[in-house]
Amino acid sequence: MADILHEIEDAVPALRRYARALTRDLDRADDLVQDCLERAISRRRLFRPTGPVRPWLFTILVNLYRNSLRGQRRRGETLDLSSIPEPAVPAAQPGHLALAELARAIDTLPPEQKEALLLVTLEGLAYKEAADILAIPLGTLMSRLGRARATLKTLTGAPAEPHLRTVK
Repeated sequence: MADILHEIEDAVPALRRYARALTRDLDRADDLVQDCLERAISRRRLFRPTGPVRPWLFTILVNLYRNSLRGQRRRGETLDLSSIPEPAVPAAQPGHLALAELARAIDTLPPEQKEALLLVTLEGLAYKEAADILAIPLGTLMSRLGRARATLKTLTGAPAEPHLRTVK
């Protein structure tokens, strides 16, 4: 059991990174990771060691994220007043604008495409591992990635960024 706790601890930075990319809100991401860790630790006896703990943790995190999206749709969207820029804020640098544009474009993707894209590009997971985490066939994952990349290309008006292309 100590080994599983060590593996869970080692996965925390990756879980945080993925949660922050999914939610684009530090507080929400931290809550999501905390819920994921609480669930994993309290149910660690249910884990069947057929492989590493990390994919199991990502599966828990994705399911919690999807549940939060369903709950959010029922409650309606809230507006974060701190996200509204001040009128006197100076213009951002061109590189920052391009990244902000890409981040906004990623936010417009359907959740299933966003989840797939971030697992493969941000976390660097193999296609098979990402498909297992999302509980979808490999072909479905490839299709979602292709649609996500095509949408991003259209929305940003440029070829896909080099860091968004992966070769597995």
